Amino acid sequence: MRFVGALLVLLLTFVLPGSQVASGSLARGYNGLAATPPMGWNDYNAYGLDVTDTLIRETADAMVASGLRDAGYVYVNIDDGWQATTRDSDGSLRADSTRFPAGIATVAEYVHARGLKLGIYSDAGLKTCGGLPGSLGHETADAALFAAWGIDYVKYDNCYAGPGCDQISCPDGTAAPAQDRYARMRDALLATGRPIVFSMSSWGTEDVSRWAAGYGNLWRTTGDIQATFASMLSIYRQTVGLAEYTGPYGWNDPDMLQIGNGMTATEDRTELTLWTMLAAPLIIGTNLVDATPATIALLTNRAVIAVDQDPLGRAATLVSSTGGLDVLTRPLANGDLAVALFNSTDQAATISTTVAAGTLTDLWTGTTTTTTGAIQATVPAHGSVLYRVG
Repeated sequence: MRFVGALLVLLLTFVLPGSQVASGSLARGYNGLAATPPMGWNDYNAYGLDVTDTLIRETADAMVASGLRDAGYVYVNIDDGWQATTRDSDGSLRADSTRFPAGIATVAEYVHARGLKLGIYSDAGLKTCGGLPGSLGHETADAALFAAWGIDYVKYDNCYAGPGCDQISCPDGTAAPAQDRYARMRDALLATGRPIVFSMSSWGTEDVSRWAAGYGNLWRTTGDIQATFASMLSIYRQTVGLAEYTGPYGWNDPDMLQIGNGMTATEDRTELTLWTMLAAPLIIGTNLVDATPATIALLTNRAVIAVDQDPLGRAATLVSSTGGLDVLTRPLANGDLAVALFNSTDQAATISTTVAAGTLTDLWTGTTTTTTGAIQATVPAHGSVLYRVG
């Protein structure tokens, strides 16, 4: 508990400009975690509810062998589907005995032994989105169980939020506000004394970005992402205007990456470019055991990751947006500027902007030139260019 108390005293007054202090809110940085956007992997995009002990162990091994761990991807996150259909006789959550025959704690030991961290999923409702037991009303016991298992990250969904609710809505108004339900799990996790990143998956509802920094370390800005350019574009458009609310210890989360799941190579690169400019968590959502060298190379570009993980923690702002052609800039801690040119149209286009003179590095090709301030590039359909200017 000294871990928690010291952090609360130290961080009590750290509130990012633009943040809204809400009822039950703590200060941004209340648990001292996620000073930069979390990086890791989650099974849901590739496997849905079909998560198993074997899958998690094989993925952990793949993250080490591929260099992903050393590039900063350290969280191995179990999503919905790990639970048994009912709680134990004493009310405790338990793992499905077929999917996880040795339980979750042994998986945590395996993951930790490889220099990685383990995440798990639950829900701020009576059931998870997959219809399995949720944590509403069981927050203290469930948080203590997660801590005892060695969990390092909790993704907390928002389905079946009250007695009269269906999966995503509550027509009879019986759901408690998301702030109240997320505060209960936040406090329960803090009470364990274990450092656990808290990921709030409330789909951007209830103006979550305005108040979430006092409740969790990252919060979804939209509904679920699909493996299509249209879905990725929609989520980018909904998130780019929320830059004032994101920063160290609390991050807008445009959802997991769909890189490797069927978009084109150009679109995959654009997704990582945009998520990097948004200062977004980088949570991989593909099959890493069978990932192609091209996918791994994309995800492990150290120059791009350095921008995403820049300690200043400022997200990009939209400098211009005309006819589907966007220019974004993001200030970096050392005084450099990240610049992205994004073409959301179906035809190649020339995009131009002006910045301060300096060294211009294309972070995808590694090419370095000098600029007097003018930047111009021909950008393919659905494509992007990412520069660092310093």
